[in-house]
Amino acid sequence: MTSAALLTDRYELTMLDAAIKSGAATRHTVFEVYARRLPGGRRYGVFAGIDRFLAYLAAFRFTPQECDALERMHVISPQTRDYLANFTFTGDIVAYREGELYFPGSPVVTVSAPFGEAVVLETLLLSVLNHDTAIATAAARMVQTANPRVLVDFGARRTHEQAAVAAARAAYITGFAGTSNLQAGATYNIPTVGTSAHAFTLLFDREEDAFAAQIAAAGPGTTLLVDTFDVTAGITHALNVAGTALGAVRIDSGDLMQNTTAARSLLDAAGATNTRIVVSGDLDEYKVAALAGAPIDNFGIGTRLVTGSGQPTAEFVYKMVARQLAPNLPLAPVAKKGGAKATVGGRKQAVRQLVDGKAVAEILHPYGTPHHAGEEPLQHPVVTAGVARQPESLDVLRAHHQQAIETLAPDAFSLAPGDPAIPTIDRLSSTVTVA
Repeated sequence: MTSAALLTDRYELTMLDAAIKSGAATRHTVFEVYARRLPGGRRYGVFAGIDRFLAYLAAFRFTPQECDALERMHVISPQTRDYLANFTFTGDIVAYREGELYFPGSPVVTVSAPFGEAVVLETLLLSVLNHDTAIATAAARMVQTANPRVLVDFGARRTHEQAAVAAARAAYITGFAGTSNLQAGATYNIPTVGTSAHAFTLLFDREEDAFAAQIAAAGPGTTLLVDTFDVTAGITHALNVAGTALGAVRIDSGDLMQNTTAARSLLDAAGATNTRIVVSGDLDEYKVAALAGAPIDNFGIGTRLVTGSGQPTAEFVYKMVARQLAPNLPLAPVAKKGGAKATVGGRKQAVRQLVDGKAVAEILHPYGTPHHAGEEPLQHPVVTAGVARQPESLDVLRAHHQQAIETLAPDAFSLAPGDPAIPTIDRLSSTVTVA
């Protein structure tokens, strides 16, 4: 079983060890998670993964065996071992809701805690958020491009086995209708869907025999894969076996525009007007857009959803923005100087400015600034004094995502590379850099 605590880069424990020896580990700090840009010229991002992280945080403990391993690797000193053996996160975390939109500079997560507690969370927090947010952002673009047609996740066989479960969850939040992944269905109550593979058809002497076997097991409402040999013949065989009650046919290869148009004509001519057409095969938002005129009901999205070619990383970073200069003093802003990786010091609170229900700007105020009319707070407590709130249901998050999407102007959904749909305005008046 993988340890949540050891899903950590070594440099975090190097810093922790030195901070403990120097006495600085208890100094209070604030870290923010944000992205400097939206990769790939995308117009908006979709935040996801915080509830998955909170589940890990609940199990973030260093057992004696794990401490033994760290000492064997010469990662920690005996003093740091004692600290880790009693580790419990006692700080506060605020975050955007899953399904919420985010833009460059948005502090999607803020961690307020003693340095020793905050620093060891970096790798795990970024690992979960970068993966899930990248999936959610790609999935949202696909959903908006396909709308009103249905998308389902077929990505389980194209990625790491646990990543597939997380990907199904993130895609479902953004509007995918279901997943082929049974673990995702069991864990998150996501509807599961499935057809069959070409291997099943090839198992039998005739295509009709394969279809008859599947229908005998699953009923005529099942989905038959009709392109193993010839699409026209496959649909004819499917109708001969299932009749007009056939639920759906799936086409996974060839010219999808041509094949689906021919399939719709054959089905309608036979009276199977309610039989749906499902397509799959390395689809992404661009291929979905190219098939806008095709008579397709459902898209099965796999490789391009769950791999890097379909969802460039969210590029989140985890940066300290404030620290306590001395006991009993308020926190002071801190920042890194230098080039594209310079940071803006000071804790921020994010709001979205809305005019007539449409988003016009992401505004970052200094922490503690009262909200103004037309500003919607984006950060919400998820951990208070070490106690995490209950996770939100996926149905609630799906509804929230849909509300957020509806605040964007139509040009936000363009697939052409461009600027973020709304600007990010930083209202922090000054930055103090502490060397």
